[in-house]
Amino acid sequence: MPTNEQRRETAKRKLERQLERRAEKARRQRLAAIIGSVLAALVAVAVVVGLVWMNKSKDDKGGAGTATASAAPETTANAGPSTAPAADGKLPPFTASANLGANCQYPTEGTASKPATPPKAGKVPTDPAQVSVSMSTSQGNIGLQLDNAKSPCTVNSFASLAQQGYFNDTPCHRLTTAPGLGVLQCGDPTGLGTGGPGYKFDNEYPTDQYPADAPEAQQPVTYPRGTLAMANAGPGTNGSQFFLVYKESQLPPQYTVFGTIDETGLATLDKIAGAGVKGGGDDGAPNVDVRVKSIQLD
Repeated sequence: MPTNEQRRETAKRKLERQLERRAEKARRQRLAAIIGSVLAALVAVAVVVGLVWMNKSKDDKGGAGTATASAAPETTANAGPSTAPAADGKLPPFTASANLGANCQYPTEGTASKPATPPKAGKVPTDPAQVSVSMSTSQGNIGLQLDNAKSPCTVNSFASLAQQGYFNDTPCHRLTTAPGLGVLQCGDPTGLGTGGPGYKFDNEYPTDQYPADAPEAQQPVTYPRGTLAMANAGPGTNGSQFFLVYKESQLPPQYTVFGTIDETGLATLDKIAGAGVKGGGDDGAPNVDVRVKSIQLD
């Protein structure tokens, strides 16, 4: 049986071993922390060096970061430029694509609200650049200049419908007088806002100035007073309905601009807008009856 002295000696050695193990554990923890800090520092240095090298590589290659963005887009019917126009709140500058007017298509869509034959599809001329048109209404004359150089497929359709008498004796069914939207909408024989010629076609300027799916293409821009543009129900749904802008209006660039309105026409529009909207709101049928008597190419 161990003596008291032996028991004390055993306990002392046990305590010493415990203290040694604790000291060793603490030393390993400190060492691990030091190694972790060193590794983190090395990683940070590697990242900085990598960034410096990448930037230098771009400079040496004349800007490798912009090489892809500068590449020409594929030549398709709806190809747009590779960079979005500056977001200055205005309609973008026009840049003609190589295939402008090269393949206008007018696929059938629903039933025509009034007998109409789709225009000739395929390649359409962009010359002359401007086409003069006279629009006679029950409230006065509206002179138009169609922009064939920017939106030839749209002008081709509008001119075709005008020559067929499609617009004759049809109402301008909608007037807006809101602070950011001032337009008169026409071109629907039904007067309900749902009619069309029985075919549809794609957007042109300014939509075609933006890359596909560009966020900027959904941000409002200013359609200036005197703008003639197509109404639609979404991409690729242009038909016969169009609107005339009598004051600066904020709209996303998803409505094809295909002409301008002369001073006589703006005076007529001002008179119509001055009479207000039926019922006193800021969007609805004009308070005065507005009917298109005829639209004729000059």
